[in-house]
Amino acid sequence: MKLYTGPVSMFGAKVLIAAAEKGIRLEIENVPYEPATFSYPGHPEVNRINPRRQVPVLIDQGLEIFDSTLICEYFEDIAPEPPLWPAEPRSRAAARLAELKADEIWFPRLRRVGQFLRDRSSPEGGQAWAEARTAYAEMDAALGERAWMAGTFGYADIAAYTAYLTSWFFGLRPAGLPKLAAWAERMEARPAVKAVRDGIVGYLETQRIRLPESA
Repeated sequence: MKLYTGPVSMFGAKVLIAAAEKGIRLEIENVPYEPATFSYPGHPEVNRINPRRQVPVLIDQGLEIFDSTLICEYFEDIAPEPPLWPAEPRSRAAARLAELKADEIWFPRLRRVGQFLRDRSSPEGGQAWAEARTAYAEMDAALGERAWMAGTFGYADIAAYTAYLTSWFFGLRPAGLPKLAAWAERMEARPAVKAVRDGIVGYLETQRIRLPESA
């Protein structure tokens, strides 16, 4: 099973964490990354398989899949233990909704702050950082009094954490949100999460990409 991803791809990180949690072994190929534009110039196999020309892409004995959520669903089918979706239908639906929010709502808001690292005082920059902090507040509210996003650890947490990690690298911290901060600490105590996070940090260090100070 081969995964095309990128050294700082958050959606790739989502897949890597899920695979590690399930004990799925992957051959990993990192495609080139352009730090100046936070983008991937492209890779022939990625471009052939995914019309969006984005990682991650999974190949398993002729089966070709793109989109991190679909790849995780495949993992759940081929390696059902440990389960990363709740068994009860309503809880599973809520977990899937949280995972969707993480990918489609929270992640774009949290990633956008990267466009305004040196221009936070402009109207656009101020709005981007405000929207990112709103996303943090929404994540904190989604947790409620639970330890995990959907009650039990799973894909909702993995997706939310990779969204969170995006803005963490840009210097944004969940100030005044102790539940979210405690949840992030619980996530980082998991070996699978720590290994992927450390790998991203290590790559940034080798490329001499300096992480911004907290804001």
